Amino acid sequence: MASAEESHPSHEESELAVNPFDGLPFSSRYYELLEQRRALPIWPARFLFLEHLESSPAGVVLVSGEPGSGKSTQIPQWCAEFALARGFQKGQVTVTQPYPLAALSLASRVADEMDLTLGLEVGYSIPQEDCTGPNTMLRFCWDRLLLQEVASTPGPGAWSVLVLDEAQERSLASDSLQGLLRDASLGNLPGDPRVVVVTDPALEPKLQAFWGNPPTLHLSRKPGGSPTPIYRDTVPTDRVEAACQAVLELCQKDAPGDVLVYLPSEEEISLCCDSLSMELGTLAVPGLLPRVLPLHPSCGQAIEAVYEDIETDVRKVVVTHWLADFSFSLPSIGHVIDSGLELRSVYNPRIRAESQVLRPISKCQAEARQQRARGFPAGSCLCLYPKSLLELEAPLLPRPRVCEENLSSLVLLLKRKQIAAPGECHFLDRPAPEALMQALEDLDYLAALNDDGDLSDLGIILSEFPLSPELAKALLASCEFDCVDEMLTLAAMLTAAPGFTRPPLCAEEAALRRALEHADGDHSSLIQVYEAFIQNGAEVAWCQARGLNWAALCQARKLREELLELMQRIELPLSQPAFGTEQNRKNLQKALVSGYFLKVARDTDGTGNYLLLTHKHVAQLSSYCCYQNRRAPTRPPPWVLYHSFSISKDNCLSIVSEIQPQMLVELAPPYFLSNLPPSESRDLLNQMREGMADSKAQSESSSPQDFRDACVLQ
Repeated sequence: MASAEESHPSHEESELAVNPFDGLPFSSRYYELLEQRRALPIWPARFLFLEHLESSPAGVVLVSGEPGSGKSTQIPQWCAEFALARGFQKGQVTVTQPYPLAALSLASRVADEMDLTLGLEVGYSIPQEDCTGPNTMLRFCWDRLLLQEVASTPGPGAWSVLVLDEAQERSLASDSLQGLLRDASLGNLPGDPRVVVVTDPALEPKLQAFWGNPPTLHLSRKPGGSPTPIYRDTVPTDRVEAACQAVLELCQKDAPGDVLVYLPSEEEISLCCDSLSMELGTLAVPGLLPRVLPLHPSCGQAIEAVYEDIETDVRKVVVTHWLADFSFSLPSIGHVIDSGLELRSVYNPRIRAESQVLRPISKCQAEARQQRARGFPAGSCLCLYPKSLLELEAPLLPRPRVCEENLSSLVLLLKRKQIAAPGECHFLDRPAPEALMQALEDLDYLAALNDDGDLSDLGIILSEFPLSPELAKALLASCEFDCVDEMLTLAAMLTAAPGFTRPPLCAEEAALRRALEHADGDHSSLIQVYEAFIQNGAEVAWCQARGLNWAALCQARKLREELLELMQRIELPLSQPAFGTEQNRKNLQKALVSGYFLKVARDTDGTGNYLLLTHKHVAQLSSYCCYQNRRAPTRPPPWVLYHSFSISKDNCLSIVSEIQPQMLVELAPPYFLSNLPPSESRDLLNQMREGMADSKAQSESSSPQDFRDACVLQ
């Protein structure tokens, strides 16, 4: 399996060497990057890896190495060489990543190293962006997109080699893909497919047992000095202030290397970046000029600034969170400042609520963060927490997301794969039985399952959409209620990153934002924000003046286009825009109730204390809710539908709109109302249902006629 990488040709020979993937001569840039690749710790293991890939009896190879060893960039290229040499005809080499931004950045880097054009031979697939073509041989893909593809096709998927990268992140999609692939018995499938699982050494024993001791490639440590972590005696009361102070002290020293700061949340990242930009701008810093850059999912395409080559007299200060624990390689980092904490959303199936949990990172994450500062000379790592916190409270590995997320979407996909009992699917860590039962119950309420527990016709359509099941159901219901155009916008806005990045900074900004609020509630306000964004040319300055997230709104526009194309492809009926009319207002409420009847609350005392129907938790409206921002004192709406419920701080309902309880009785399944826990709200709804049934019976007896169902999708 000879290639241009086996030997470094002379200048004359290099002019004749041809890239086997596109048939063109290699550029000088290729050989410059080849020298850098040869210096990676993984490089000496190239032939051993290819031997494992060729000879693995079960078609599975495990690669274990620490961050910075080069596994995420080199393994995909070697797999592409393997597929090219074997003449694989089925599909391509697909590499999964737990985060879309990682897939994009790795595809760009690998295309550069392979001397190929991004979007042709090397591409990527992330939400709302498919940068691939018919000749794409190497594709980097968000793992959730691949899980959707695998669930929608027979067999394991249209690929010859699949690389599951960063398995130690324990994403729901990565764990699920491994379970599906193990159940598929790769060695018995046509086309001789291969699977490569790439992980941190801490997860290696668990993966070895799961896959039945496959051939394993162990990578050596990254060369260079390892920094000795410096621990604080106590946890600072203000993490952002402590991190900023540490950065300022580093910048005042003449220590080479960029700075990487870990904070728990996007909110703290934004606060830190704003504070550092102001303080460093007024501070006379000798030597390198600092440039502050955020790195988190809501950054969008701004992530490119983190990786681009900048002036030699500029020092990057990258502020991030758990996103950069494993999935991003930043070779210029010389100094790490670590808060030792992460903020994660954890779903509680018993009460159908998200909790924002602030907790210590795992020992595996802590070590990975410290390794970011390895090099010549050794960098520094300041831990803003005592060492005892890590030793006593931190788990060894990151928590598996399959045990912390709402499993409704996963169960829907497993049902699409004709797995009758999702609990029988193999998982690295099995989710709680109540989580699976709650997911099945929710899908049954949404009419996604038939009497046998398999997917109904409606369930098959729901599984096609890259949305939560309840949002997909609301979108389908909009076809019946002639409000598809508005519901497409709302589905995109609810799925994209939050549109509001922070509270208003001044009275002018607050007034501009308040002008976008709609009297009907937050859902209509989101539609109004999107329409104004489009009408104003999708300008960054327009968003900044109102404290809106420009990248999130651009993401929503792309997702809306994708959803529209999907509805046209499966020939669902569309409707003309009518936002603002009285009939459209009612139709939109009906569509929302059709999907979100599980998320309804009632104000029990007229003061804004909302009792949730599905359990006896009391919640308040979020501070971002438009009902909270109205100047005139008004009574809170008595019945509301909400998008999410968080029990992290103040038990708040987010994205809320008023509904009429009659709609709930009309559109929710009768057995759902009967199964509600005992409460005054349930009694009111059941009385209303009986009254509506009596009225209908009297009407039919006096004037018989055909009545169609309120929602044919039930």
